[in-house]
Amino acid sequence: MADQGLLLAVGVSLGLLTLLLLGLMTYYLWRRKKDQSPYEELPSTLPPVPACSAPVIQVSLGSWVGEIPFTLPPRFSTQKQGELEMEENEEVEVEMKTETRRDILAHRGSLSVRSWYPVGTVLAGLYSELPPLSEVVAPPPGMATRLCFSVEYRRSGEQLAVTLFRLGNLPPRFHGNVTLVELRLLPDDRRPRQAKARGTGPDPEFNDCFVFQVSGVCVPQSILSVCVLSVVQGGKRHAVGRVLFPLEGELGQAGRVLWRDLETEDDTQCSELGDVQVSLSYSPTLQRLSVVVLRARGLQLLTDTGVCVQVSLQIHTQVVKVKHSCVVKGETDPCFNHRTTFKLRSQHLDEACLSFELQQPNDIRQTTELPVVLGVLVVGPFMYARGPQLQHWMDMVNTLQEPVKLWHGLSRAT
Repeated sequence: MADQGLLLAVGVSLGLLTLLLLGLMTYYLWRRKKDQSPYEELPSTLPPVPACSAPVIQVSLGSWVGEIPFTLPPRFSTQKQGELEMEENEEVEVEMKTETRRDILAHRGSLSVRSWYPVGTVLAGLYSELPPLSEVVAPPPGMATRLCFSVEYRRSGEQLAVTLFRLGNLPPRFHGNVTLVELRLLPDDRRPRQAKARGTGPDPEFNDCFVFQVSGVCVPQSILSVCVLSVVQGGKRHAVGRVLFPLEGELGQAGRVLWRDLETEDDTQCSELGDVQVSLSYSPTLQRLSVVVLRARGLQLLTDTGVCVQVSLQIHTQVVKVKHSCVVKGETDPCFNHRTTFKLRSQHLDEACLSFELQQPNDIRQTTELPVVLGVLVVGPFMYARGPQLQHWMDMVNTLQEPVKLWHGLSRAT
């Protein structure tokens, strides 16, 4: 029994001693770790500063880098030196104003601090008001209404970028109205892009850019159509004119500023055989094509037997229907007002065309001879027509149930 008590006392003593040793070791390691810091204080790098020198401005770039001191030397200004500063400042401002006005499209500012130029001063020449666009791209001399724009084709993304700058010499009757521009890329683009002028007057400005997605194969076959409209207070639109710009051969100098005269209703057609005015409208619900031959002008009549118009609807190579107007006698500028309609499904709009023939019938006594054809006109999609004739058809398709009226020049019958 005494042996068991002795063994128990020895075991308890050894356990307490082991716990004490572990506690002492843990405390020692904790104190050692606390005394060791991962950061070492760097010696001060501040040089001795004389008492008579300027104050030191300390700039700290980071806690681990230290402080990098530098001093600003004292400035001694005299009256002559102040005059030199004023003269040099004026020279710099004049120079910077000249730089900013030299090229508005590639304007870049530059900061130049010279030895006598005070730190913190703003160069006023960099922030001077730029000249207006009308002074930079002034219209060529003349009285015609002109459109200023640029065209650039980006082959990497197959994008055609068209930038509208401004109009020049807008007729006086349109000065107080809002000016709109509708852009289409014929022959496939049926949704026009619109731009509104920033202001009114004879030279409204736009400064808008439009991007058309078109492949490089189709670009030479495309025509850029720009239609200028004047909107009165009631919302009614009046056509000022249009520009048809074929892209074939015109993309060599990309981004250059172009000026083109607007073709108006009065001066668009100058055909030697004469002109004819036609109105077209299409109703998709009724599937009906309405045609009105209004009048003609400048016809080269051979006899005094009169003039009539033959209107034909053609799908591909098949003539679907032919209609004739009444004969109008004794006038070189006859007024027909001949209205006719054709049944035409919507899916055939890209396959059909209208053919107009101005005919002069022969003498009644010579009924066996065919009438003399004074001129022909074909209005239709890209398969059949180009220029104003194509534009007229596209305007009819894009403005459904609204009549579209336009003058066309006659060509010789083949």
